[in-house]
Amino acid sequence: MNVSDPSSRPAPGTAPSTSPASSPAPASSAGDLSRLAHAVLLPGFVGTGAPDWVRRRIGAGLGGVVLFGRNVVDDDQVAALTAALRAERPDLVVGIDEEGGDVTRLDALRGSLVPGNHALGAVNDVALTEEVAGALGARLAACGVTLDLAPCADLTLTPDDPVIGVRAFGSDPHAVARQVAAFVTGLQSAGVAACVKHFPGHGAAAADSHHELPTLNRTEAELRAAELVPFQTAVAAGARSVMTGHLVVPAWGDAPATLNRRAIGELLRTELGFTGAVVTDALEMGAVAGRLGDLDGLTSAAVRALLAGADGLCLGGELADEAVVAGVVDALVAAVRAGLLPEERLAEAAARVAELGGTPRTGPADLDALTELGLRAARRAVVVRGELALRAAPLVVDVVVPGSIAVGDVPWGVGPHLAELAPGTAELRVGPEVHPDEIRATAAGRPVVVVTREAHRHPGTRDLLTRLAKIGLDLVHVETGVPGPDQGTADHRPTRVDTHGGSLVSLRAAAELLAASIAAPGGQG
Repeated sequence: MNVSDPSSRPAPGTAPSTSPASSPAPASSAGDLSRLAHAVLLPGFVGTGAPDWVRRRIGAGLGGVVLFGRNVVDDDQVAALTAALRAERPDLVVGIDEEGGDVTRLDALRGSLVPGNHALGAVNDVALTEEVAGALGARLAACGVTLDLAPCADLTLTPDDPVIGVRAFGSDPHAVARQVAAFVTGLQSAGVAACVKHFPGHGAAAADSHHELPTLNRTEAELRAAELVPFQTAVAAGARSVMTGHLVVPAWGDAPATLNRRAIGELLRTELGFTGAVVTDALEMGAVAGRLGDLDGLTSAAVRALLAGADGLCLGGELADEAVVAGVVDALVAAVRAGLLPEERLAEAAARVAELGGTPRTGPADLDALTELGLRAARRAVVVRGELALRAAPLVVDVVVPGSIAVGDVPWGVGPHLAELAPGTAELRVGPEVHPDEIRATAAGRPVVVVTREAHRHPGTRDLLTRLAKIGLDLVHVETGVPGPDQGTADHRPTRVDTHGGSLVSLRAAAELLAASIAAPGGQG
């Protein structure tokens, strides 16, 4: 199935066809086995050009590559990079982890031009979600991308979740399912394959699978009533790939879903009827490798994932060099030779990965139009609780907390945006440990806008908001993560502005609202 041919994609309501007849004939030579082993790998690499080792491995049959923020300068550079890679083999899979919102690779240097899932879920307009995803897909296609590792179909089921948060559309499984289907439809209308993640659903986990193995204490009945609903709808919408999560469901045994035949072979394939490509989350993550970046654990996980029914193996988020690819290829060939991994299973996986490649439909990407669409969506997502009326240009305090590995180091904060829109605005960028007296002294009598990211998950941030409220500051709280409970004191709950995400456009939308609320000199705001 070639990405450049829209007629080859399944119609909504059907799963993509991956007939076993399309699998390569079983190989016997070491060279043929090596080529099949290469064909299931989707590694990352370092640099903004095409490294020689990646070119060589593409020639040896490498299935594809996954781009990260470290590979991106701008859209023109990405298009040139993917063209150089595809010159080695036109049917190469080029993937990227571009969710929009907080998780962006194309806009890692400035913040995403489109709001993320939680903001779109807050708007609850499936036509808007499909429009945003379609515009994002067109931009990705213009950059030479054939596979987007998005959208998240996870639910926000625990306030302690450290890794999904605003990456999810929300907590209601049926509302989320409608949003996921709309995103898949929009993205794939541009010829870019969607990869719905993280099966069977990461949102009830209180641990970060980048570092440790989360356990979902959920029964199969609970999963069917909640987490699996968006995935079932995504399959019906024609999603071309699904990403497994590194999560243990005790009812399925001790192996995480990525390495679990019950999860992939029985539940996803048979019960949900998915026949497209199953792509793993990064195999060097601590949840399956034993510890983050362990090469021995990674090669073992690669064999086990294929045995469980996975097809595409993502590598190179943390370990991004040729030694990783060579080690996994050697491990897969050795497993076939030893009779541990059937060659037919490897060939089937290689065929499914190949269906995510090809030459994408391209056309000019209008970033100004994309930004305007993103702003329109982000503005609709902002929710104000209380009266928003600033009596003067404020001090904006951006409270910085560490982001997850999935988010990375992406620019964040309302201060620079409001300073541009409202002259006289002062900015302060601090950690949660800042003393309230420092903020009061810097404010010098002006209103204070405190900007947080999931304050409810960070005790230091919660304490800071309470202490600021106690000293009687004229306070507004802007929350850019999943909205938690109101902060402050029983006597003083600051006006609350929820953006439902920290994308560039969501931060800008909040700044626009704040600027509009500032009282004009001698008059009303």
